[in-house]
Amino acid sequence: MWRWQISKLSTKSKLRRFSTSLKSKFEDEGSWSYSTQWWGSDSDHHSHSVFRATSTHGNGVVSVLSYPSSLPATNHWPKTEEWLRKRYAEVCSDAKHDECFKVLGYQWRVLRFNDVTRQSAVKVMAAIKMSDTSSVYYMQQPHVLAVPYTKSMVAAGFTALSSTNYDLVNAVNGNKQMRVLCVGHGGGSLPLFIASKIQGAVIDIVEIDPLVIATSIQAMGFPLFSVAVPSGCHALSKPNTMDEVLWKGVHERLFLYESDAEKFILNTENVYDIIFIDAYDGNDIFPRKLWDPDSPFLLALGSKLHPCHGTVVVNLHSDDDLTADAPVAALHQPVLPMRKYVSRVCQAYKDMLVGKESSFSKNQLPGVGFTITVPWVCNTTLVLCRGFGVGAGSLDQDLVLSSLMSKSLEMRWKKAFSLRNVVRFSSDTNAFSIDIAGKLVLLPARL
Repeated sequence: MWRWQISKLSTKSKLRRFSTSLKSKFEDEGSWSYSTQWWGSDSDHHSHSVFRATSTHGNGVVSVLSYPSSLPATNHWPKTEEWLRKRYAEVCSDAKHDECFKVLGYQWRVLRFNDVTRQSAVKVMAAIKMSDTSSVYYMQQPHVLAVPYTKSMVAAGFTALSSTNYDLVNAVNGNKQMRVLCVGHGGGSLPLFIASKIQGAVIDIVEIDPLVIATSIQAMGFPLFSVAVPSGCHALSKPNTMDEVLWKGVHERLFLYESDAEKFILNTENVYDIIFIDAYDGNDIFPRKLWDPDSPFLLALGSKLHPCHGTVVVNLHSDDDLTADAPVAALHQPVLPMRKYVSRVCQAYKDMLVGKESSFSKNQLPGVGFTITVPWVCNTTLVLCRGFGVGAGSLDQDLVLSSLMSKSLEMRWKKAFSLRNVVRFSSDTNAFSIDIAGKLVLLPARL
């Protein structure tokens, strides 16, 4: 049952809060209740560095720290070892004997810039082949989203997309292709999660820093075969045996490009169903050219977004929404340097992607923009959605919220792609669920 609490209306915008009391039987290994294992002071953890190098693309010192993970417990490891054995037998059907595997353990691995900013947190499994114990294979766990803002981006984005009457169920089941773009890679948890849960998703990932790409593969268990060249093909002609064993085709739908986001958007011919943007540099700054209304990137982004249902999701660092000219306490400046620009970013994206009524045909449903505050961390999720399926004309806030909630429940009932606050998973199906939590604000015409 949904619980919907209506807050007081402000003169600037109308606020709604909604949450759910639905429960799931599935364990979420990335639940915030486990965050003490990978979040907080390093002095409280038994951590050690597994990667450290200096970036030449503005990210400063790029490092990865590892932390022990309590889940999955050791009694579950034999099940994974048996899964690896069966997968190897499928891939190497001509093998003379079965290959046995041993799981060495699971770790949280946290990507940092300049030893301060936690850019990404992933869970990694380490395993060896018993016939060659000198080689260790690392596999990022694709079902684990640890940082709350990544859960918010997935939840809000796909709820909005399904509200356009986009056939999300068939995309999840692999009966239709979904084109996805991720601007900013980090450890790769978001694109890997989407690729593993949505069988029809073909995902382009754009990352400007080759060191971040190398780090995600070498230290965070992202599939090597995903690396792509400008022509649109994978850099490797075929995946190696262990890529096939670990990823079972997921890696073939990931295309990881080393490219400037502006250059990629200007040159690609792809039209995307949904675009995720999470691109911060070593100083924790969202580059101006990715949100300036006069930038080539934002001017071109609209033409790469599907005109009838295209959805854009942007991660913004902020715990409240200050106007561009509002003073920001000096104490907060080093912590949230983008905070004072959030309103300006939201306005630029809304105007360029969904806010200009003249750019839509008479028969086309209007677009909508909204933000959601992310629980526990200082982030805001911005969502812009074309063709919101609640009828033509002016969008009423109540209709928007009702549509978001009904679509979330509809996907849950279909047991294909349901959206709730904490991510939970089924081990034998592609079903998962995420709740949207926090305060939702429908963006007005002018902020």
